[in-house]
Amino acid sequence: MSKYQIKKILVPMDGSKNSHKGLDNAIYLARQCGGTITGLFVMPNKITVFEPITFDRKYLVQFTNELMSTAKKRCAQNGIVFHGKTTTGDSATEIVNFSKRSKFDIIVMGARGLGSVKGAFLGSVSHTVVNRSNIPVLIVR
Repeated sequence: MSKYQIKKILVPMDGSKNSHKGLDNAIYLARQCGGTITGLFVMPNKITVFEPITFDRKYLVQFTNELMSTAKKRCAQNGIVFHGKTTTGDSATEIVNFSKRSKFDIIVMGARGLGSVKGAFLGSVSHTVVNRSNIPVLIVR
C-alpha cells in the first residue's frame, strides 16, 4: 500500500476572508506534513470595474505584493516555507494548470460563494477547480 504524502501545497489567494482561511488551513496542514506552501494570485486579463472603484494594473500589482508579503510572514511565523506566484488569465483555469505544471500534491482554497447558480454552494472558481483538478482539493469556508 502506498502512502500519499503532502509536501507541496497550492493556495489560491485573492485577499478575501475565505482565502485567508484557506492559507491558515494550509499552514496547519504544512506543519503536520512538513510541506511548503505556494500562494497563487491570478490577475484578470481584463481590468474590471467594481463599484465604486476601478482597479488598474498598477493597483493590482501593489495589492498582490502586499498580499504575498503578508502570507509569507504568516507562514514564517509558523516555520513554513512560502513562495508567492502571480499569473494572468481565468482564475479557475490558471489554478488547475499551475497545479499540474508545478506538480502540487493538494490545493487548499477558500470558497467565496460569489458565483452563478452552479457555484452557489462552493463559488464558481472553487466549483470549477474541484471538477477539473487531478489532485485533491480542500475547500475552506
